[in-house]
Amino acid sequence: MSERFPRTTREPVFNLPPVIIASVVLLGVIHAIRVWLLTPDQEGWVIAAFSFVPVRITFPAAYDFDWPGGIAGDVWTFFTYAFLHADWMHFGINALWLAAFGTPLARRFGPQRFIGFSLLGAAGGAAAHLALDPHSMAPLVGASAAIAAQMAAAARFAFSPGGRLGGGGAFSADADHRPALTIPEMIRNSRVLMFLGVWFVFNLLFGLLFTPPGIQSSQIAWDAHLGGFIVGLLFFPIFDPVARRAT
Repeated sequence: MSERFPRTTREPVFNLPPVIIASVVLLGVIHAIRVWLLTPDQEGWVIAAFSFVPVRITFPAAYDFDWPGGIAGDVWTFFTYAFLHADWMHFGINALWLAAFGTPLARRFGPQRFIGFSLLGAAGGAAAHLALDPHSMAPLVGASAAIAAQMAAAARFAFSPGGRLGGGGAFSADADHRPALTIPEMIRNSRVLMFLGVWFVFNLLFGLLFTPPGIQSSQIAWDAHLGGFIVGLLFFPIFDPVARRAT
């Protein structure tokens, strides 16, 4: 029997789960404190202490800089960078994507699993960025990798029969709790392949060619997005409380 979490029978457009609302508020408060309350020196310390900088791991002594937090900081920055944003536009875009793709996942997982899964996605994004750009001195910030993991996870069940994007007309009230697709089933599903193709092209275009308006202060870390997406796709079954379909 599959484990279910409480959910309302009607789902207004803005009926966001509490964990999504709390996440958006937390990210907004953190950015507001950085922008409005901290001095430039204090903000610089926050970026050094909590953003993810690959050379901190690969060449910690190369630049004669005392990284805040030491070895513990080397670990926590795999997660804490996701709580920082480059500017208000960066935060706003991530908040919208979080509401869109985090909401069905939060309803399916419940708050504890959702938080743990999102943190794992953030760590996967940092690990991919480290592997593909180990000499980078640019701070990596933003919740995008965690959201990419949520997006990949949502695709596992949104395109399943009876899911929100599964086709066949209107979806049921149980849409976010349908048994998930296996990866082979996703590969055979044309809707899923189109979704994945658009997502990868979108990230490559923005990450390699240009930066969206309002995010002038940093490039889009397409490799972190890719890492988060892959982690979300592969680790989804470990967190999923819904039983698989009988074979």
